[in-house]
Amino acid sequence: MMRRQILAMLLIVANLLVAPAHGDDIPTFFTFEGSGYGHGVGMSQVGARGQALEGRSATEILQYYFKDVAVEPVKDDQLIRVNIGHLLTNISLRTDTKYGQLQLFSGDIKQGLSAIPVEKISAKTNLVFTLLGSSIVPSLVKADGTSVMLESGSAWTIRWTGTRYLKGVPAVVGVKSGSTSMKYRYGQMNIKVVNAANLGSRIEFTNTLRLHDEYLWGIGEMPSSWPASALQAQVIASRSFALTRSKSLRSACACHLYASFVDQNFVGYSKELETGWGQKWRDAVNATLDGEHNGLAVTQNSIPIATYFFASSAGQTSLAEDVWGTPIAYVQSVPDLWSLDPLLNPKFFYWERIVSQEVMAQAFSLPDVVSVEILSRKVNGNVDVMLATSSTGQTAQLDGVSFKVSAKLPSRWFELAPPQMSEVPLTP
Repeated sequence: MMRRQILAMLLIVANLLVAPAHGDDIPTFFTFEGSGYGHGVGMSQVGARGQALEGRSATEILQYYFKDVAVEPVKDDQLIRVNIGHLLTNISLRTDTKYGQLQLFSGDIKQGLSAIPVEKISAKTNLVFTLLGSSIVPSLVKADGTSVMLESGSAWTIRWTGTRYLKGVPAVVGVKSGSTSMKYRYGQMNIKVVNAANLGSRIEFTNTLRLHDEYLWGIGEMPSSWPASALQAQVIASRSFALTRSKSLRSACACHLYASFVDQNFVGYSKELETGWGQKWRDAVNATLDGEHNGLAVTQNSIPIATYFFASSAGQTSLAEDVWGTPIAYVQSVPDLWSLDPLLNPKFFYWERIVSQEVMAQAFSLPDVVSVEILSRKVNGNVDVMLATSSTGQTAQLDGVSFKVSAKLPSRWFELAPPQMSEVPLTP
């Protein structure tokens, strides 16, 4: 409580600093102190952890954060395409599995359809795709550095086989794009050219696999070391969310879901490879299965809902209309005091961020900013509207959601310290 009182005092001081300034009076940077991480809508992941430690089940956790819902088995054995590479110009694949083999097919071939590969690539040989105009050029780069260029095309399919002695066990495929490397094991991959606005032709790279288990085994939204019921709540929420996104294929990404925060974090086989913990996450997924074709989901009127989730709050979750402008019937604002526990949420029960003058001016579309005032807050304390004043007396208002994005703040619950005139300090 003492920290909250101090933050409130800082807010009062900051709100008094609204007089126009000139020249050397223009602050170099602004300091923001706050709590929580994420949009605040739906299930708090830290809250789920706290409730699990108190003995609550996955169903109890989910029904705490979502209003008038059931947790029940639904059909979830469909194939989905997950975008694992967006707006690329090149990408590289290889398998290091002993006796493993990549198979390259021309065209966008649906999983399960038979086809004749145009190339079979042995283990430890890189399969590289490079964008050239509106076509993709595949090439093979062997361990000795020699390369062979293949004919270009606008779409390709990649499948793989396992080891010679363990038939039916898929090989592990390593994918590298820029400095990012990931591992995948299930389904197949498709690569195609799309026309991206303002960018021209770009590569979209997807992994097609079964939602029921293969996709969920690769969700990287929660540490696998957390209690079992928290992990299961995350699995059920992730399944429910994916089911709502599986109904239509998006042309912009050639996918049903992005593998990033745009939808939810999918890291493929890398999740199962977590030393000492990968099996625990897989066990949590398997515990939510109901046979070969059904899995537990959050439903309303027997229809899966979009179960939004986020890392942690400042003690109270948010209504959907306070963040996205549109109400969602099953989303409610509830106390989330677990997020304020420094033992459960050491990084974000309290945070401090430094925002430069340049970023502030750009956010408010002003020549400069000498003072900032919080005009209003939502019911849960999140910043609603802010007012900035420039050295010339100009003012501009900005909503809290937009400012959070522009200033790259962890959440919308924050206070302002007095503006600073010295050089920007190092962010803690």
